[in-house]
This record gives sequence, C-alpha cells and structure tokens, in this order.
Amino acid sequence: MSNDPFAQLKAIQREGWSLFAPLESVTTATAAELVKHARIRAEQVVLDVGCGTGVVALTAARAGAKVHALDLSPVLIQHGRQHAALAGVEIEFREGDVEALPYESSTFDAVVSQFGHMFAPRPDVTIAEMLRVLKPGGTIAFSTWPPEHYVGQMFALVAKFVPPPPGAAPPPQWGDPGIIRQRLGDAVTEIMFDRSVMLFPALSPQHYRKGIEETLGPVVKLVAALKDEPAKLAAFRAELDGFVARYFENNVVRQHYLMTRATKK
Repeated sequence: MSNDPFAQLKAIQREGWSLFAPLESVTTATAAELVKHARIRAEQVVLDVGCGTGVVALTAARAGAKVHALDLSPVLIQHGRQHAALAGVEIEFREGDVEALPYESSTFDAVVSQFGHMFAPRPDVTIAEMLRVLKPGGTIAFSTWPPEHYVGQMFALVAKFVPPPPGAAPPPQWGDPGIIRQRLGDAVTEIMFDRSVMLFPALSPQHYRKGIEETLGPVVKLVAALKDEPAKLAAFRAELDGFVARYFENNVVRQHYLMTRATKK
C-alpha cells in the first residue's frame, strides 16, 4: 500500500464501500429527489460521481439523459452495470477517483453526487474537478448529510474512535450551507438548497446498527479496527445506539439530508 495517507484512505474506502449494495434500496427514492432537484432533462450529458450501485445514474438515464457514472469501488460498478442491463438503459460506468476525474474539461451538462463526493478527503480538489468537467451554464447538484442531524453525528462519532488522516476534511462539513457556499466560491451562481428526509426501515436501533456495521463503509472499517478492543467497540455501539434512538420512530430511522444545486458561470 502507498505511503500517501490519502491513497491509503482511498484503498480502505474502496474495500469498505464494496459492501454497500444492500443499502441501495433506501437510497433509491432519494435518488429520484436529487434528479428532480438537479432538473435533469432528456438528452443532457450527465456525470454521477461516487455513483455506488448507480441509483442516481439509472434514474437520470430513465429520464432520457446520456449518463456516465464513476465510483472508487469496482464491486459497486458491477452492480450498476447489472441494474442498467436489467432496466434496458445505457450508462457508461467507470472505476475512478473524484479527485482525478478521467474526463475532458467542459464535458457535462450536469454533474451530480448522492452522498458520494463528500467522502473524498480534499474538498478543494474535489469541487475543482467536478466544476472542471462541467460545461459553463451547467448544473452541479449533490445530496449531503448535515452535521447537526443523525448521519452527520454518526460520522463524527466514527471519526472520534478512528480518526481520519491529518488534512482529510470531515464529510459532514458538506452538509453545511455556509461551507458549501465557500467551497463553490465565485465559480457558480444561483445556489439553491432544499432539505428532505430518508426513511430507513428498522426493527430497533440495534437492528439498524447491526445492518450498517455490515454494509456502511466507515462503520465497517471501525468495527474491524476495534475488533481487538472490545471495551472501545462496546462504547461506540452504546453511543451509536443512543444517537439512533433519537431518530427512531414507527420502525424507521429518519435521516435528514441537504440537497444543493448551482449553475457554473
């Protein structure tokens, strides 16, 4: 493995996120919300960054867009290809890194990401790349987790037990409108925000926690890192269960999220 801490982080992410596929069902409805928020139309050329199993890409393709999709995980890319084949739509899937997008500048009418680009360690590099491949007048749109709600708090808790490499930005910062405005800077106009809630079915906070321990990259990584430290692992689980319980009602965990849309100058 490389001595570059960011390269090491991405290698860990590539492995951890490969287990994500069972969670795609809870991100399917939110994918439609993002496609609507981004105002994706037929014949537009669209890039889905951090595409996972392709739920946003597939939704955009079914709307008639010409879609490209990129993710770190070859396992998730393969799931996406299978989904596209089943739905009978064409999507150009590619394994790759949002910090070094393998596309020419000013290629896409829209660049979107659902809870994907936010996990890249360097926001300045990430946003520069997303804007580079976007045409002037094109739309950048993404869904992110606000730091003040459950998922943002969960990722902060994970970072407390397994700190990221120095210099890696906390993913929930991408859920703060003020920080988003700073990161987009004067490269865009017409920044718009909207909020919604993902409903995650679960029988109990403990059932929910067990599920994400087996499927959600950063939590998978944490459980593996603490396997020889049972007291710390138990402390993490107890604190996480407490977070979940505050958002658990009627057998669903309410996960609030933020959507952003802006136009490249």
